[in-house]
Amino acid sequence: MVTSSSTTGKDAHSPDPSFDDVFCELLHRLYRRAAMLAGSRQSAEDAVHEVYLKLAARPENFLAHPEPYAYAFSSLLSVVRDSWRRERRQVLVADVEFTGEGGLPDRGGGGAAPPPGAHWDDGGLERRASELETVRLLRKLTVRQAGVVVLVDLDGYTIDQAAKILGLHRGTVALTRRRALDKLRGALRQRPGHQGRSERKGRTDRPDRPDRPDRSGGERHAC
Repeated sequence: MVTSSSTTGKDAHSPDPSFDDVFCELLHRLYRRAAMLAGSRQSAEDAVHEVYLKLAARPENFLAHPEPYAYAFSSLLSVVRDSWRRERRQVLVADVEFTGEGGLPDRGGGGAAPPPGAHWDDGGLERRASELETVRLLRKLTVRQAGVVVLVDLDGYTIDQAAKILGLHRGTVALTRRRALDKLRGALRQRPGHQGRSERKGRTDRPDRPDRPDRSGGERHAC
């Protein structure tokens, strides 16, 4: 867990209080992104804590940056990359506890059905499932690919902005993102449900229309 500078026991070297203020404003967002990149709650907490320590060593660089989140995310990506290199074999644990905007954990829950016309509230269960699926897919990418996808497709940065944040050439970021998205599409096509739909769609034997020629041997185009 990230702790405030007052608990480090090194008052002479502790960062300016404004550092904690700015970092804490980004804490929730960093935890969510760390969980997507690291794959488990514990790994995410460790990564964010390490980012805090790295940035606190030179708080002036963090505070002077025009986009503190971008600066922190770049450091987070470096931490996660180092972790992946140390631990080649990591198993995704489905205990990533994403928190809601108010800081409270999302909890799925049952209960009586809502009245007619009312909006069904699943307690955040659907969003949690979507986020866990995002974690699973991102784990199929390299750290750089995952970082680019998070910045561009989740955080809404442009290719140029992502390149500046990551310190890469624009063409490198564009190529990395394209390869990452191709890999994600391939992973989605391998899902059992998708394969079943493709097989049903590809059937051409229709007993009710015997006069129609069989085109099963024709060329198939992947969408």
